[in-house]
Order: sequence, then C-alpha cells, then structure tokens
Amino acid sequence: MLRYLPFLLVLALWIYAFIDCLNTPEEEVRGLPKVVWVLVILLFGEVLVGPIAWLVAGKQRGPRPPGGSTPSEWHRGHRTEWVAPDDNPEFLKSLKEENKKDESLLKEWEADLRRREDELRRKERGEDPAAD
Repeated sequence: MLRYLPFLLVLALWIYAFIDCLNTPEEEVRGLPKVVWVLVILLFGEVLVGPIAWLVAGKQRGPRPPGGSTPSEWHRGHRTEWVAPDDNPEFLKSLKEENKKDESLLKEWEADLRRREDELRRKERGEDPAAD
C-alpha cells in the first residue's frame, strides 16, 4: 500500500495545480499566458516540474483585491437586505402570472377533453362525429 503513496501524492499535486490554474483569473497569472501554464502543468506533471512551477511562479499570491475575487467575498462587501418570498412583490406578481397561464392551459385541456368525450358518445350512438 505504501508503494502507491508517492504516485498518489504526485497525482494529487498535479490535479490541484491544474484545477487551481483553470480557476485563476487571467489577471492573477504571472509570467506566461494562462494557456501556456495549463500546457506546462499537463506536460510536466509526472516529474512535478509543471505543478511546482505553477505554485511557485505562476500565480500571484498575497492579499486579495478589495472587491473580492470570489462570490462569497463579494457578497460580504455588498450586503443587501434579504426579503422573504412572501414579502417580495415581484415574486408574488410572477406567481399570479404563472397561475393565469396554468388556468388558461387547464381550461384548454378541459375543453379538449369535453370535445373528445362528445365524439366518443356520438360514436357509441352511431352518429357521425364529423357532423359538427
């Protein structure tokens, strides 16, 4: 089992560096274009040169920009008051519109069902269903 450990560690570092490179914004990549870094990580991943080079020289490390680079950091800086769906007029309006659409669709289905039932009754009586 221990003989697989070095291989698994190399694979884990390789995968981490690859995903980190893909998720890094272009403006935080140093030295080479992002596409070249991806190729370096993929081509030299087995000997650890690519992933280590990315971790050491490829990405700007340090404090984040004040706006926040992840969605959770951005939301921390831009607080908005949460409104429950029951109190949100836009949500309630959208529900009313959906109800109107559903009601009109239901009326169409009911009319179609009545028409088909009438056709079946006429067929059972021997009447011509195309007489209408």
